[in-house]
Amino acid sequence: MGRAATAGDGINWFTLWIIAIFHVGALAAFFFFSWGRLAAMVILYILAINVGIGMCYHRLLTHRGYQVPKWLEYFMALCSTLSLEGGPIFWVATHRVHHQLSDHDGDPHTPREGGWWAHTGWLVWGKSLHAQTAVLARYVPDLSRDRFHVWLSKYHWLPVSASGVLLFTLGWWAGGWKNGVGMLLWGGFLRITLGLHATWLVNSATHLWGSRRFETRDDSRNSWWVALFSGGEGWHNNHHAHPVSAKHGLAWYEYDPNYWGIWLLSKVGLARKIHVAKYDKTDPKPAGLQAQGRFSL
Repeated sequence: MGRAATAGDGINWFTLWIIAIFHVGALAAFFFFSWGRLAAMVILYILAINVGIGMCYHRLLTHRGYQVPKWLEYFMALCSTLSLEGGPIFWVATHRVHHQLSDHDGDPHTPREGGWWAHTGWLVWGKSLHAQTAVLARYVPDLSRDRFHVWLSKYHWLPVSASGVLLFTLGWWAGGWKNGVGMLLWGGFLRITLGLHATWLVNSATHLWGSRRFETRDDSRNSWWVALFSGGEGWHNNHHAHPVSAKHGLAWYEYDPNYWGIWLLSKVGLARKIHVAKYDKTDPKPAGLQAQGRFSL
């Protein structure tokens, strides 16, 4: 992975066209505004980006920062695919490589090779690995042994496609074809485009701008405004210093609703073995985690 290994393969036109079409649809959505369509977008955004990407793909599957029952893990993984960010094997493998080689040769999306490259370029250059479960297996042996995650990685496009059909159908049934189009544009195209940029900003902006609580071996930064869009993923320096910690916002003022969701799951008995970073506030250093079954915010 990395720019040197992929840029030589040229532009991936299929991926580029998909991204372009969704951006056009996102702009078109503003001509179809209604409060109901906005509500549908917000609900699906929370399921896809907060429950899906932040709580599941990132903090659960990539870093194993906590545990949930398998049925819940699978449901959350399905929610993740609604983001159009690929299946679990692709997403988790890419992110594990990013942590191993962060801001060094082989990092899939380091801004040291260009801010645009880190934000979007790494996705539209080179061969797509979204369904290449065998190629990525060595980075995710745990997921490669799970038949559901293997299947979902090959057919990650099915849930998001089905959600689009459902949005259009229910919208048409409730208010005619114009409402169907509006629901699809708001709940699908605009919601997905905003979610993609929220995740991409973690890859780009939080390695370029912000504060550093910990002296890590990369360029990770804490960014309050990226945390606002992504549900707490913007506290990236905290995360790189304590990658297994399910809690990224380590100060009371660091907004982290993805962690609050994990905390709520623990309160109803659905999350356990939750790892929370422990460090000396007077001399903050990376590493040092504590696992606890019950904890407070």
